[in-house]
Amino acid sequence: MTARTRLLNLLFIPLTVLSLNACSESAQANSANADALQQAINSEARSERNKARDEFRHPAETLAFFGVEPTSTVVEISPGGGWYTEILAPYLKDKGLLYAAHFPANSSSEYYQRSRQAFIDRVANDAAFNAVVVTEFAPMGDSVIAPPASADMVLTFRNLHNWYMGGGEEAVKNAFTQFYNALKPGGVLGVVDHRLPESRSDEDMASSGYMKESFAVAMAKAAGFELVESSAINSNPKDTADHPRGVWTLPPTLRLGDEEREKYTAIGESDRFTLKFVKPKS
Repeated sequence: MTARTRLLNLLFIPLTVLSLNACSESAQANSANADALQQAINSEARSERNKARDEFRHPAETLAFFGVEPTSTVVEISPGGGWYTEILAPYLKDKGLLYAAHFPANSSSEYYQRSRQAFIDRVANDAAFNAVVVTEFAPMGDSVIAPPASADMVLTFRNLHNWYMGGGEEAVKNAFTQFYNALKPGGVLGVVDHRLPESRSDEDMASSGYMKESFAVAMAKAAGFELVESSAINSNPKDTADHPRGVWTLPPTLRLGDEEREKYTAIGESDRFTLKFVKPKS
């Protein structure tokens, strides 16, 4: 063995040890994050009614796919009654930050006003929510959902169809631009919504509550995002997306009431696409 070879071996051994240690530390961190997330999912802060929907919404798998960590700064878009907030708020409370971009305070809609006030009341009175920062979002508005370039992640769950039905393509484009502006370079946009088969007419997106995955991807790319990955986590092959009252025919809404209730309950909640985008670093 030459002196040069012995030197290379001496250099290689500590590098190998460092690499193995780094891998071990990364695995431990991932395990700790998964445990913390599961603890938030199992938290008593969540209602039993919301927990019952986990089998359809797969929160652990979905949030892990997007890469949410306890130290993340996250913007949740249109949190409504707080289904995902019940998980994100305790998960991010100690080391991270959660912005809840709710309906605008000056909205003319009484429903929006009631929903926002109920959420604000919960932030004020629920210990699990008291670190949440409430901001505002409207797809055609100019509200600041978070300080510019401050967020690690923007997440929107089953909202895209509402923006499209209310304001068409322009509303969706404007919403995605707001998300882009709030994210740091390298930040992640996570999108989940009801999936319309690509073979169907675009006109079906106007009132069915279902959206084409290709449309979501095109709108995100138009705003400057890059598609990282799509996931089948929230897919449901039983859902044909052609129901009498659109997506609201299915649980949990069951808009037909008792009419064919057993049939639609057996289908379960909708088939959904789950998309992960990134804001380029340069």
